[in-house]
Amino acid sequence: MKISMDEIGKMAHLARLEIDQVQKEKMAGQLSHILVYIDKLKDVDVEGGKPSSGVSFMNNVLREDKLKVSPGPLVTLANAPQRDEDFFIVPRVVK
Repeated sequence: MKISMDEIGKMAHLARLEIDQVQKEKMAGQLSHILVYIDKLKDVDVEGGKPSSGVSFMNNVLREDKLKVSPGPLVTLANAPQRDEDFFIVPRVVK
């Protein structure tokens, strides 16, 4: 499947990217190769194969939850660069 330059332009616009003609041509070729490979995967015979994924064979590796007493704000905030009573002071990230 071949990707047109117009399609690349539309995708770049949607992604808010400014790309020049050389980059468009390169991207069109790369995306076309990816789509050709995906088309080849459609032809793979999977008859008789068992569906599987790497996740299905994993055991739960998490530890058991154990109830513990909180060390309290004196210990928790001991190394805080700035604090206000029992709270951390952090730089503002939202204006």
